[in-house]
Amino acid sequence: TRGEKVRPVWEDGTPAYTVKKFGVINRYDLSKEFPALTLRRTAIKSCTDELLWIWQQKSNNINDLHSHIWDSWADEDGSIGKAYGYQMGVKHEYKEGMFDQVDRVLYDLKNNPYSRRIMTNIYVHQDLHEMNLYPCAYSMTFNVTKEPGSEKLTLNGILNQRSNDVLAANNWNVCQYAVLLHMMAQVSDMKVGEFVHVIADAHIYDRHIPMIEELISRKPLPAPKFWLNPEVKNFYEFTRDDVKLIDYETHEQIKNIPVAI
Repeated sequence: TRGEKVRPVWEDGTPAYTVKKFGVINRYDLSKEFPALTLRRTAIKSCTDELLWIWQQKSNNINDLHSHIWDSWADEDGSIGKAYGYQMGVKHEYKEGMFDQVDRVLYDLKNNPYSRRIMTNIYVHQDLHEMNLYPCAYSMTFNVTKEPGSEKLTLNGILNQRSNDVLAANNWNVCQYAVLLHMMAQVSDMKVGEFVHVIADAHIYDRHIPMIEELISRKPLPAPKFWLNPEVKNFYEFTRDDVKLIDYETHEQIKNIPVAI
């Protein structure tokens, strides 16, 4: 996009250009391994903390987070506007009663597991003008299957993402929603299956290219084992400490990644 009109800028005000690819689709079989990157470390507790901030706390205030990744988009009170967790907490009327989006997913997984309507969507056009950042990962669709001979149902999911910063956020988002599928499967007494990640615009920022070149020169290491506290049966009781990666060996971290805003 160099030379074109773009919205993002670096902290010094310089336009943040990208090398982009349209329509990237990645599939991960969570029943076989956990898709944490080994070319550099992904902070599993921090990304789980952000996931729970959105899906469990349904918060739009960065003061409820343990990290500072959202600071650039928050106002003086810590709010990011009517974005992300705010939308998850909005209740809607159904024939069975009032539910927010998360509670409706939990209800359907328990009562209507073969429904083709188990999904969330936080890209609410009427509220975009009150969001400090439009949602990047905006829709999650859950789909239940049953393997021949299996006693338990299998929970699969598709994450739709309009925009993805490959270096800073790709594996962060992948790990988050892999964790979410594991959590939803456990509290619904299901097995975890496939996670499909659909990205409309996957991009590498110009200042990230040397870091990406360094990463792809490294040799992948074996995937870690994923542990989720088996005692937790209520989605709202999970904490970031209920998630662990075992035998997670990685190459050296890539530090001081500039973030376009």
